[in-house]
Amino acid sequence: MNIKISLSLTLIFLLLFCLGLCTEQIEKKVHLTNGIDESAGGGFAYIITTPLAIYYLEKEGGGLSSMIDKDGVDWLGFHSKEGSAHKGEYRGFPNAIHKQDGSYFHAMNAKTDPSSSVVEIELEEHIRITFTTDNKKWEGQWDFYPDRCDFTMNKISDGYKYWVQYEGVPGGEMDSTDFWYASADKKLHLIVEPFVGDLPSPEWMAFGDQDSPRVLYMLHHEDDELPDNYVSRPDMTVLGFGRQNKDKYLNNVQTFSIGFVESTEYSKIDKAVRGILD
Repeated sequence: MNIKISLSLTLIFLLLFCLGLCTEQIEKKVHLTNGIDESAGGGFAYIITTPLAIYYLEKEGGGLSSMIDKDGVDWLGFHSKEGSAHKGEYRGFPNAIHKQDGSYFHAMNAKTDPSSSVVEIELEEHIRITFTTDNKKWEGQWDFYPDRCDFTMNKISDGYKYWVQYEGVPGGEMDSTDFWYASADKKLHLIVEPFVGDLPSPEWMAFGDQDSPRVLYMLHHEDDELPDNYVSRPDMTVLGFGRQNKDKYLNNVQTFSIGFVESTEYSKIDKAVRGILD
């Protein structure tokens, strides 16, 4: 009898121990690994896994190459193939510095200049990776949380400006079923409808697909009176905070969030986005 009791207690202990390990793994909300983004052309990437998204942060260029939702759909669709243009090499986030004092913070394509990176924070609910451009004049900070990713331009080259963009494919493909919402009004807008002007505070825009139960949003943490323009291309979105036509307007430290909201209702999206700033 004593042997049976001892064995039972041992089994119970082992079971509880295993459950403890499983619980620990579940509670680790943000997980960092290193790998390759095969869908983007095989570039080396930091892979950040969260409850709502898997982010591929390309190591050499310093920009997101893929952003995959809970159903395995990539809402960026970057590919490094030269000449693929809107169908691949132009896509990504934040695509911030383009043909002025270098081209940086874009997943590496034929025209992207390189940056170096360092992992500064690696906690259960927060990962921070900072990139410095090869000319040492720009610095971008990435912060990953369970519900979103933040990009902060921490250092700006003297005399230059930048923009922050979402160039991607809502629901995995740019088509007539896509739409957008914004802080400017509560209307659902068809994906081909442009926006020209300054988004009201809090400055945000969200993109969706009628076949998806979620949207991808971008939020500008600081309110300003600068242009925030959106225009569609045949194969991708072009939303630029601090952009009008091909002109850049941002010239100081700014923070931007990108993430998914598991709803397509305006009120729920607006509430979730506003909650980031609380």
